[in-house]
Amino acid sequence: MPEIVPVILCGGSGTRLWPRSRAAMPKPFLPLVGDSTLFEATVARCPAASGFSAPVVVTGTKHLAHVEAQLRGVEGASVIVEPAARNTAAAIALAACRLPDDAIMLVCPSDHHIGRPDVFSTAACAAAELAKEGWLVSFGIEATAPETGFGYLKRGEPIDGHEKAFRTAQFVEKPDLERARSFLADGNYAWNGGIFAFRVGDFMAELAAHRPQIAAKVREAVEKGSEEGHRFHPDAATFAEVESDSVDYAVMENTRRAALVPADMEWSDIGNWQALHDALARDDQGNSVRGTGSVEMVDCRNVLVDSDGPRVSVIGLENVIVVIDGNDVLVTTVDGVQKVGKLSGAVNQ
Repeated sequence: MPEIVPVILCGGSGTRLWPRSRAAMPKPFLPLVGDSTLFEATVARCPAASGFSAPVVVTGTKHLAHVEAQLRGVEGASVIVEPAARNTAAAIALAACRLPDDAIMLVCPSDHHIGRPDVFSTAACAAAELAKEGWLVSFGIEATAPETGFGYLKRGEPIDGHEKAFRTAQFVEKPDLERARSFLADGNYAWNGGIFAFRVGDFMAELAAHRPQIAAKVREAVEKGSEEGHRFHPDAATFAEVESDSVDYAVMENTRRAALVPADMEWSDIGNWQALHDALARDDQGNSVRGTGSVEMVDCRNVLVDSDGPRVSVIGLENVIVVIDGNDVLVTTVDGVQKVGKLSGAVNQ
């Protein structure tokens, strides 16, 4: 198996899990599921013993202190400090320009939860073998519900010589509920979890073909950049000129070498409070409790309470989220979780 370089993308404003997640301390750096933070768990899923190289983290200055604090003890880890946010195509290209052309990159968001890391590791190995042959590989997360908040991948024909590997027939934007239900019934659609494997040279060639400005300017920013111990700083003035685009739009939807490996790994993007509730252990009534505060629930079903201190008592509620963080209190129905990021407390941080 080729050695795999984990490239961990670390950013975000933290608004959708407000008030627990905040711009100054967003969700990657919080222990939301278990004792490890989502960032620490992402790093831990890629150990040297399983054929992974030391991780390369791409982050901005406002998250640098958190990244470095939680990387302590990870030998050989390096950090690329983005001078400005320019979306995932540029972030991945920064890492690519710092690696050999024949290296296999495994691109991982830092804020996802994976309940079956052994399945993740198996999928990563399969993806790396495909990437060695010039494929640009997505993880196709098994769709278990008609989610409207995710993009989808349509599975194409099998790829010869690889067990459970397929061409990607289509990238589909976030669908409405009726279309999402049809995808689930069809059985050939998977969620696009934003996890990718590429050979560096192949990725940069595709980026140069479809988004030449991004490829050229990122390469120039790296050539003019500077090292500071384990940190690398791209040239800020040059990087400011880079166009902002996602890797999906810039590369994956344009390449003729898109492939996917299925991954039934209990994945969640922890994209809102209900997604977090789904990832947590529940009692017989579907209720969950997080945090250090005392919680009492009577006649409740499917309720999540997360308190950092104050006592919380809940009676007779269903499908409700209660969060207390310092002086901020959030109460929302499950149907309202998508609106949390638009609250003034979340927006005006």
